[in-house]
Amino acid sequence: MKKLVLAYSGGLDTSYCAKHLSKEEGYEVHAVSVNTGGFTQEEIKEIEQKAIELGATSYTSLDAVSTFYEKVVKYLIFGNVLRNNTYPLSVSAERIVQAVEIVNYAKKIGAKYIAHGSTGAGNDQVRFDMIFQTIAPEIEIITPIRDNKLSREAEIEYLQQNGVDYPWEKAKYSVNRGLWGTSVGGDETLTSHLPLPETAYPSQLEKQSSKQLKLTFNKGELVAVDGETGNPVDNIEKLEDIASKYAIGRDIHVGDTIIGIKGRVGFEAAAPLIIIKAHHLLEKHTLSKWQQYQKEQMANFYGMLLHEGNYLDEVMRNIEAFLADTQKNVSGDVFVTLHPYRFDLDGVSSPHDLMNASFGSYGEMNKGWTADDAKGFIKILSNPGKIANHVNQNHD
Repeated sequence: MKKLVLAYSGGLDTSYCAKHLSKEEGYEVHAVSVNTGGFTQEEIKEIEQKAIELGATSYTSLDAVSTFYEKVVKYLIFGNVLRNNTYPLSVSAERIVQAVEIVNYAKKIGAKYIAHGSTGAGNDQVRFDMIFQTIAPEIEIITPIRDNKLSREAEIEYLQQNGVDYPWEKAKYSVNRGLWGTSVGGDETLTSHLPLPETAYPSQLEKQSSKQLKLTFNKGELVAVDGETGNPVDNIEKLEDIASKYAIGRDIHVGDTIIGIKGRVGFEAAAPLIIIKAHHLLEKHTLSKWQQYQKEQMANFYGMLLHEGNYLDEVMRNIEAFLADTQKNVSGDVFVTLHPYRFDLDGVSSPHDLMNASFGSYGEMNKGWTADDAKGFIKILSNPGKIANHVNQNHD
């Protein structure tokens, strides 16, 4: 039989693929799901049971949460990456790691084919195919939903005809949960003017009284929450558990998809948004203005390439090296106060804080220079403007 690895989530599209590819096409289907956060052990067991019932020869769940953090999330924090100044790349970042893990598994078992359930109208088809073709151009990519332009109704009808009658009612909202946030799509996100209702978000408001937290960073990584140390992944999950009860981190992202159309998606990402904003504040205190300026350019470029599936381009490793190098002095505590639906950044404490009072305080008395020094500095600084004004005499 033809050995094939199927990127399997347990949803309708990949369920159709599992049944169709094993029954109609004669493939030896090895279903694989990649956990980048958000899956419980019970959910994984349910996914496995469905895969085997649908005709898969085997099912494997690959735990890639730590890999996701080390390969991607860490650099999104170092770069304070928010696409269009809004979205922390929750789902798009996951897809890259999932694709890499799947193709590596295919190589490991000697599969000649990889299949996924993407349609022809989304970003994921590009992300998956680009990774697969780059790492393993010798492996053929099979995409039944895209190739046959199948409708949801056609998939359900096929499965029912083959004795598979799971409750396929389309959920009112499509929710994808992971370590770095949860995306939420529904009827409202297909419009340009409607907001998502409160009930669409997985986390609901549970806490009313404000709460202050201390987030501790070491070289740009979150190493403790309220003085309790832990690895960054555990700290992200801990912060998410605390902050999501305040319904923090909700928004709707509007962006340009890889295939050239505008897209709109809701999301909730309490921990990612708090971490990025807290980290950014710490950088304002510990980095030079030129470091901050250059980081913004590089990080924005990094986020764009990651979103569009270009993770394997060598320039990404170059940018990661730069971002990591900028974090040498980004250590200290950031004080955050949580409120219903929002949070405040109260301040920082760091041994690398460049607000060094021995040189004077902004807007107060100076200690490191004289009045004549200041006058001379300003005189020289104004020279380019003086010259241009003298030559051009143009004030338009």
